Formats: sequence, C-alpha cells, structure tokens
Amino acid sequence: MRMRLPAERPTEPPTGYKIAHPVLSQDGTRAGFTGVSLGGALPYGVLDDAACVYGRRHRPPARWCDCGFHCVHDRTAAEALLCASEYRRAVLLEVSVLGAYIRFERGFRYARQRVRTATVGPCDCGAGAAGLADAGRGRPGWRVLLPVCGGCARGRTTVSLAGFARLAGEGLRMARGAGAAAAPPGGLAVEDEFGVPELAAEAALLQARLDWFQTQLTRLGESGDRGGDQG
Repeated sequence: MRMRLPAERPTEPPTGYKIAHPVLSQDGTRAGFTGVSLGGALPYGVLDDAACVYGRRHRPPARWCDCGFHCVHDRTAAEALLCASEYRRAVLLEVSVLGAYIRFERGFRYARQRVRTATVGPCDCGAGAAGLADAGRGRPGWRVLLPVCGGCARGRTTVSLAGFARLAGEGLRMARGAGAAAAPPGGLAVEDEFGVPELAAEAALLQARLDWFQTQLTRLGESGDRGGDQG
C-alpha cells in the first residue's frame, strides 16, 4: 500500500530562496538565471516552468526523479551557500513557488516559479556593484554575469542592474546586498543608473557651488586690492 503525502492548498504562493548565476543572451536582448549545480544546464526566465534536466518526458516535480526547481525556506540558509568559494559571485533570489510542489524539511522542489527579487553582492574589489559584467564563461548562447563596480567594468560586456531587470521583465526587482557601498561616481556610465533628470540636478548643484566659490574668490581679490591701496 503506497502512502499519499498530504495535499496543501495555500491561499498565497509559498516564498523560497535560492542562489543562481545571472545570464545574458548572446545578442543581449534577454536576461535570466542559471542554477549553480545540476540546473546550470538549463537557463530560465523570471517566470518559467521547470523541465527535466535528464530529458525525460514527465512533468516536474516527479517523485522518482530529482528534476524541478529547488529552493529553501530560510533566507539565511540560502545566504550561507554564498560563502562557498565556487558560489561567491552568485546572486540571491527570492522566489514565489508556483504550481505543484513537494515540500521537504529545508525547502521545496516544484514545477513553476517567479523570481521576485535578485540581490547582488559587491564587486571582487569590494566596491558596491554598479552592474553585471561578462564573467568570461557561459554556455552556448548565454554569457554568465557577475557583479562589478564601475572601475572594474571597463572594457567588458556590461549591463546595469536596472538594464538587467528590464531585459528579464516580469517585474523583477534588483537589489544590492547588505554592506555593499553605493557605486562610486565616475564609474559605470549607464543611463539606467542615473537618468537625465538626476544628471541635470547634479549639474545644477555643481554649477551653484562653482558660482559660490567664484563669488568668494572675487570678494577676496577686491579686499586684497583695497588693502594694497591703503598701504
């Protein structure tokens, strides 16, 4: 007699956490993610269905197979995976578990997911990430990306965080991890990070400061001339 697992009917999709590598298509028109282990063979979108990595014709998650998306319940457990040397450049994903799923002690294996938030860590140099750059590896048709600051991004295929979210679509939100400083000025020059209104405001503020310094220098010059005349 085969035991049946209890069926769950949640009112809202469960939330899970996982790590993944961001990827960019060869033509630069699509963005997504790829798993860090077995799932690395199949890039997926922000809203996507799981497929069996072994090519078997069944619908994930099958009980007799380990196919399907995987995630853990606890954010801290997912963050702990980022300490491993081979996962240091991965990003942390917050996902909604959709469709059929199998619940385990530490997480889910499931059929469909929506990536809600992708949190990136700092650049290798320690500065805050301004975008995602070509990591120098990938798979046919897809480049793996890693977080970079403006200075380290020079000369590499790079997309800003906002640009990656736009290419990925489906309302993906990009965030910087705790402890990551903001991108330094004069680094990655992308309109996604600093739009025209923001640049205009910065330019106006800079001009106002220059005018103030010029006024002070003029006054100092006039005071010096008067002092010279009196002597």
